[in-house]
Amino acid sequence: MQSVTQSPTDPEFVQSPYGFYAHARSLGPLVRWEEYGMVAAFSHDVVNTLLKDRRFGREVPPEQAPVIPPHLEPFYKVEAHSMLELEPPRHTRLRGLVLRAFTSRRIKALGPEIAQLARDLAEGLPREGAYDLLPAFAAPLPAIVIARLLGVPESLVPQLLSWSNAMVAVYQASRTRETEDAASVAATEFSDFLRGYVEERRARPADDLITHLIAAEEDGEKLTPDELITTCILLLNAGHEATVHTIGNGVKLLLENGMGAEVLTPDRVAGTVEEILRRDPPLHIFTRYAYEDIEVFGHRFARGDQVALVLGAACHDPAVWTQPEVFDPARPVKTTTAFGGGLHFCVGAPLARLELQTALPILFETHPRLALAEAPHYANLYHFHGLDRLMVTG
Repeated sequence: MQSVTQSPTDPEFVQSPYGFYAHARSLGPLVRWEEYGMVAAFSHDVVNTLLKDRRFGREVPPEQAPVIPPHLEPFYKVEAHSMLELEPPRHTRLRGLVLRAFTSRRIKALGPEIAQLARDLAEGLPREGAYDLLPAFAAPLPAIVIARLLGVPESLVPQLLSWSNAMVAVYQASRTRETEDAASVAATEFSDFLRGYVEERRARPADDLITHLIAAEEDGEKLTPDELITTCILLLNAGHEATVHTIGNGVKLLLENGMGAEVLTPDRVAGTVEEILRRDPPLHIFTRYAYEDIEVFGHRFARGDQVALVLGAACHDPAVWTQPEVFDPARPVKTTTAFGGGLHFCVGAPLARLELQTALPILFETHPRLALAEAPHYANLYHFHGLDRLMVTG
């Protein structure tokens, strides 16, 4: 097996990791990424296969569980109940209960509300001068949608975003001790806040997701209080983070390629959104642990070994997509790994797609002269991939 070296915080890599991905992919089905100290997969076939291989999973084998340092205990106290970090049978039970509340019917019914919110935000954007589209449109839209879905007041969205950003930063390659301390504080404050709302909904049920999560039951089991709190935090964090990045990345791609409303018509918008997700996905790495001694793709994994599944690279595999670096909204839609795969396929993918397919046409319809005011710049967020600002005019 060959090795590659590439710092995930290197400024050039942050701005465009795809050249490195192509090089790593050319070296074989699996390579060792030295900075991570683990084997990594960069091709669509290998990433997709391992996402679905039940001999690999998200949860660290119990005999190899790391010692959590005291300053991170509050953060991992919350994460311990996250279905994103669990495997069956706990994952099966949690996901099943969440899906009983987070139904496709309920998501589809949000369509008119998302459209009105997108229109309100778009109409409130400046008509003159340069401004940053991320805080003005990309960030508030999915955050308000998930807050409404859960039943949390919109006035608290800025605080929710602050807590969410602090917690998500732990998964970035640029994390520091200061990042970790902030994440623990946010986890504690976020949990305390939601605990109060859960108790209120127990006493006074409403037509919102928190109430439905309280009521959800399968085989006589309900979410425990800690599971309910963590699930609400997960839905809030994951419910906006990827969509914010995708709106920003998508507008950037459209404007850089001289495109707009013509590729966002009702008959084309779904394909355009899928191409945005393929060309510049918001999450680039998911890791898995081997659950047994096993040989796959010519490499022998020992139980507990990690493998990095590079979703961003898989979406650019020339074996699947011709000229993958080209942004082509007319490209035939094929299944990507933008939302993961297997048991951990993103539960919020239908909502994210609905938000993108609804908001982007409204934005470009309302602002037909939208243009870049300066070259877009990606933030040092890896494993995520999103802009730190998107200055536009029009």
